[in-house]
Amino acid sequence: MEETFKKIKSLLVGGVLLFVIFGILPITAQAASLYFSPSSGTHAVGTSFMVSVYVSSADQAMNAASGVISFPADKLSVEALSKSGSVFSLWVQEPSFSNSAGTVNFEGIVLNPGFTGVSGKAISITFKTKAAGSAPITFSSGSALANDGKGTNILTGLGDANFSIGVVGPGAPEIVTPAEVAGTPEAPAISSPTHPDPNKWYAVKEAKFIWDVPKDATAVRLLVGRIPQAIPTVTYTTPITSKEITDLAEGTYYFHVRLRNAEGWGGVSHFRFQIDTEKPTRFEISEVERKDLTDPRAKFIFDASDKTSGIDHYEVQIGNESPQVWRDDGSHRYETPALGPGSYTLIAKAIDKAGNSLANSAEFVIQALEPPTITDYPRELASGEILSIKGKTKYPDTQVNIFLRHEKDEAKSYSVKSDKGGRFVFVAEDRLSSGIYTAWAEVVDERGARSEPSGKVTIAVERPAFLRVGSWAVGFLSVVVPLIALVLLLVYLSWHWWHKFATMRKRVKKEIREAEHALHKAFDLLKEAIREQVKMLEKTKTKRQLTEEEEKIIKQLKKDLDDAEKFVRKEIEDIEKEVLRTK
Repeated sequence: MEETFKKIKSLLVGGVLLFVIFGILPITAQAASLYFSPSSGTHAVGTSFMVSVYVSSADQAMNAASGVISFPADKLSVEALSKSGSVFSLWVQEPSFSNSAGTVNFEGIVLNPGFTGVSGKAISITFKTKAAGSAPITFSSGSALANDGKGTNILTGLGDANFSIGVVGPGAPEIVTPAEVAGTPEAPAISSPTHPDPNKWYAVKEAKFIWDVPKDATAVRLLVGRIPQAIPTVTYTTPITSKEITDLAEGTYYFHVRLRNAEGWGGVSHFRFQIDTEKPTRFEISEVERKDLTDPRAKFIFDASDKTSGIDHYEVQIGNESPQVWRDDGSHRYETPALGPGSYTLIAKAIDKAGNSLANSAEFVIQALEPPTITDYPRELASGEILSIKGKTKYPDTQVNIFLRHEKDEAKSYSVKSDKGGRFVFVAEDRLSSGIYTAWAEVVDERGARSEPSGKVTIAVERPAFLRVGSWAVGFLSVVVPLIALVLLLVYLSWHWWHKFATMRKRVKKEIREAEHALHKAFDLLKEAIREQVKMLEKTKTKRQLTEEEEKIIKQLKKDLDDAEKFVRKEIEDIEKEVLRTK
């Protein structure tokens, strides 16, 4: 009996274990999926519509997801991709698309602690319809990785979507009423240069319509009004081929044309056109209350209405950034991209389907996280040594960006992570070259919120001693060598000019000597000639009595000869003294 009881007990225990293994485990299994919203709809050719991609991971935190989306390139083309409101804060690959291949790619990361929920927006895609028909949108591939430290793929489902594209296109009649009598004219094809697309709204009050008139037509009837299939009643006995209508009120209209020939009145063409010239009636912006003002993504409620054509999209500009197009998914909730700390002005335009707009603005503030503190760093560092910087922040397990700038170069950034106590250590991978470096840090949490920069520190990196001596020697020689060259040049120039002057002086002395000898010789000849004249006169005196005039001439010649001799001798003596002084 006891043995039988033991067998029953073992069977019960085994059954309980099997229940736990095969019953409980499936109930707690983790799963994630990717899906589209909306997943269906009907749109006219030439119009645009938005589809958002969502991730659902209700049971386990997800920290990364990716997908490749396929769409029919002959039916649809991508106009824009938007990351606004995305749960992803980092992108391994920026969302991209190829209209030729009919694909959209995305791969994003959610920082710790990951995302848990059923409607986490990944991206939004704005499609433009190209041709009528069915347009399925599917996932070619996808993944969703758990925030478990292992990167476990927990994706179990990929949704799809299908849209119906209508046949109404630009210039096509809205409705045609066929002729009742055989042989009468067919309904003419109507076109409009002012309102070409029946599916669009135009901010133009004056409308013009054109149609062809066959040769056998004898009259035409026209009508403009609000009734889609009205029969025209205004008759023109001379058939006209165009009509202009001015000062139309807002709303949807139908232009009707009917032709007549000898057999009677033919079919009727009805062309729809839409007018909206007024800006939206209301646009209010209200910020969703944030409990934590350091949240880098501010959220706003856009409450806009347009009584005629309706709101088509919004243009949103934050600060000095370029305006971005945002389309409401029905929640009226706009979320900014992750912003740094500071005060911002959001300027938005609500734009209706005719292009009329109404603007509004809102002020908001993103508060900064508390900045980190650099606690330990080398004020001086030898060239080639490894730089190490230590610091502390109040935020544990958080990304810390270290910025390092060499003199006037652009700052380089590096990322480290603080430990559970908020301490962080940065060790440079590359050895630093000589110069002055400036370092600072900032904190970025998992939401993308940032701190203000920490206080900046300065680090002087010196070159090795032998390089400093070498540099000193090079600097010294760069000064001394040119100086010596300059002195040698001056010595050479002084010698050259002295030599040139000495040569010239010798030549001058020689010339002076020659002039002196020539002067002596010339004066002696002159003196000899004068004396000969005086002797002739004295000889004449022995033969006859000289006249008083001749006596005067003899005296004057003797006197002039003595004076000239004295002057010449004095000048020659002065020249000789000057020559002797310059030796």
